[in-house]
Amino acid sequence: MEFRIFTEPQQGASYDDLLAVAQATEKLGFDAFFRSDHYLRMGPGDPNPGPTDAWTTLAGLARETSRIRLGTLVSSVTYRYPGVLAIQVAQVDQMSGGRVELGLGTGWFEEEHRAYGIPFPPKRFSILEEQLEIVTSLWATEPGNTYSFKGQYYELVDSPALPKPTQSPLPVIVGGKGTKRTPLLAARYASEFNVPFPDPGTLPGLYRNVREACVELGRDPDDMVYSTALVVAAGSDEATVARRAAAIGREPAELRENGLAGTASEIVDRIGELREQGVERVYLQVLDLHDLDHLDFIAREIVPQVGD
Repeated sequence: MEFRIFTEPQQGASYDDLLAVAQATEKLGFDAFFRSDHYLRMGPGDPNPGPTDAWTTLAGLARETSRIRLGTLVSSVTYRYPGVLAIQVAQVDQMSGGRVELGLGTGWFEEEHRAYGIPFPPKRFSILEEQLEIVTSLWATEPGNTYSFKGQYYELVDSPALPKPTQSPLPVIVGGKGTKRTPLLAARYASEFNVPFPDPGTLPGLYRNVREACVELGRDPDDMVYSTALVVAAGSDEATVARRAAAIGREPAELRENGLAGTASEIVDRIGELREQGVERVYLQVLDLHDLDHLDFIAREIVPQVGD
């Protein structure tokens, strides 16, 4: 089992806050630092200091970390043209020495689009399909050749398909809970399939859909990494668990059911259940970015018992 730290900076975090978490992530031995790609706080609370751009942040972290992988869970197709996104991600991959992964999705938070004047088309899944096709094809085009594409939403003509990422291929993450189009999209383009915040008991079926889609497309389903993302609130005793849950506006009982909450032994048992359901990688959603002791506790008391 691999463990990655997953943050939601739109809830109130500066670049320096994210840098501290990323460097703690690296120091403590976690596999990766990921962040959401949003421009507006969700729910009530102080919106300061305001949003940070995902790929600007990751570019900075690429130069201020040396080992951990870096990525988005997930970038929205509504924010960037696919050619621009391909350039941004390839450049950050170069800046990191080949440690970047791209999670890409349809986007869903209409309010943030209105707040910053970003168009929000009512139907976006076909846009996601075209963006995945374009981005991965730009990276895969042989040096010296050009790439052209004409679809419903985008047209590229004789693109030099530069720059190239350091990794070939650069890992792409597709996720969601769809049962038909999403599995096929993951099987065609992704190296990882992620189910964020799954309803209890649904993971095996969702993973099975992707495995079947891989077989349908002639791909070995074991080539795919199967992951999930869960909110975490861990502690050495119930009082600490309750304090950490309260700090993010959640109840311990609810988090025990829907996330990863409790003492080390409780969470180790829960991770064992996830492993049995096919999970190979867990994104630990850490919402209180100022509680670095939380990361330290997880790294010392939990990961050694269940990590690879």
